[in-house]
Amino acid sequence: ARRAASRASGAHNVCRLLARRAHGFYARDAGVAHRKNLGLLRKIMCQESTKFKNVWTTHSASPIAYERGRIYLDNYQCCISSIAQEPRILYQKPKCSKSEKIEDALLLECPLGETLPSPSDYTSSLIVLTVQNWLLRLSADSGEILEKIYLAGSCCKFRYLSWDTPQEVMIIKSAQNKLPAAARQVSIQQSVLFYLAVFQVLPLSFIGMLEINKKIFGNSVTDVAVSNGILIVMYSMGLVRLYNFQAISQQFMEQPFDLGHEFNWNGQVGVVGKYPFGLPCNIKITDTPPLLFEASSLENAFQIGGFPWHYIITPNKKKHKGVFHICSLKDNTLAKNGIQDMKCCSLEPDWIYFHPDMSGRIIHVGPNLINVLKLKEVKNNINQMEIAEDFTIVANRENSVNNTVTVTASGRVVKKRFNLLDDDPEQETFKIVDYEDELDLLSTVAVTQTDGRAHLDLHCNDHGILLKSIPLLESWDVTYSHEVYFDKDLVLHIEQKPNRKFSCYVYQMVCDTAKDDECSSHEKTERVFCKKGGRIFEY
Repeated sequence: ARRAASRASGAHNVCRLLARRAHGFYARDAGVAHRKNLGLLRKIMCQESTKFKNVWTTHSASPIAYERGRIYLDNYQCCISSIAQEPRILYQKPKCSKSEKIEDALLLECPLGETLPSPSDYTSSLIVLTVQNWLLRLSADSGEILEKIYLAGSCCKFRYLSWDTPQEVMIIKSAQNKLPAAARQVSIQQSVLFYLAVFQVLPLSFIGMLEINKKIFGNSVTDVAVSNGILIVMYSMGLVRLYNFQAISQQFMEQPFDLGHEFNWNGQVGVVGKYPFGLPCNIKITDTPPLLFEASSLENAFQIGGFPWHYIITPNKKKHKGVFHICSLKDNTLAKNGIQDMKCCSLEPDWIYFHPDMSGRIIHVGPNLINVLKLKEVKNNINQMEIAEDFTIVANRENSVNNTVTVTASGRVVKKRFNLLDDDPEQETFKIVDYEDELDLLSTVAVTQTDGRAHLDLHCNDHGILLKSIPLLESWDVTYSHEVYFDKDLVLHIEQKPNRKFSCYVYQMVCDTAKDDECSSHEKTERVFCKKGGRIFEY
């Protein structure tokens, strides 16, 4: 009996273990170890003794891009690792001609648990789109061309790369087709507005290409996008319409094609993805597809998220700019407390979006206030949702008092004729809010314009508690364009100055308490200049 009970207990434990493994809970699993390591990194990072040091800086006459520990310069011809304390050039290509200019790029990561046809598929690669309609897959670490696909001739100019499903389905969009002025003068009509090419990635495979035609979708189409299986069509009057993109692809697909295979299409004979034929337009929309949803919003601003599904719009009148309505996608009903209006008096507007952590929460950012909101059921009414405050982050303005009446030393009363703006240059103002998914931290950049000081603050994503403040030592000019990346133990600040001058400031985590003053001081310190690969770096 004891032996039978032991066998039953063992079988029960095996079943529990298998069930936990099916849900991702297994002590020896690589994912568990990775999560523990990230938890330790977060604890170390938030310690008071841990600082972030500006380890090096570089400048460029062309835009600078950052992707997963790699900094790209000179139109992706130069790649620098941001992981090392000193700049390490991964590859440097000769300057490319204008005909080889890269228009857009996406980083492609290797999928887990899949068998891929080529060894090169197991390493990170960069998908780039050139001005001459070539789609290239490059090794992210060497710049070597791994695959080369010709998209189309002069009939369209492909310009934009985006994800339909991240790391699975990629969309390549053309610039809007416009007739030459001479053709417009003789009343020649252009019915095709955009082309969309769709690819499955790793292995890279062609799904189809389609036209967005004004005869099908209307004359006032201004832009299109594809996201999460939805075709989004935007119109000049602020209208946004949603269609099922997968259903469109299946219903109007005339013939599937594989890359590298010969084809005979509309009298043309060639190889799919090879010059000069490129890709066939094999998805022909001949009738208006079923409409899933439509909404009217100022400047076509439209977002979907939350649980259950909700959407955010601004009523389509200029006087409502800065007013956001949060409505149910199911029946268009406005959520309780669903009108969010900060009533900001500022030069720059506030902005709102669904939290990227998939919690269904909403982030509303104003000049001096960040409201993190959540959806919850209305008491005694399960069919309606209400918007409630989860937590709030407030800019540090403790020493600022906006008195409308002041008294001078002589006792004279002076009344101000105006109030300060919410983003007054002398006040600390939020400029960037982002989310670091691996460390589960909410990051904010706050700037005081008059002295050019900025700092990156790290907050607990669950409660908004301030865990760490990282000063950015370089002066921040709010008239310039800025990007700040917080990527685990790295902070990267990319700045665009007038006359196409770009700067990249790299900060790395250090735990040496002896260097505290050096890491956090705004005072000018002696810098060392070094030349590598023909590029000057500042330490």
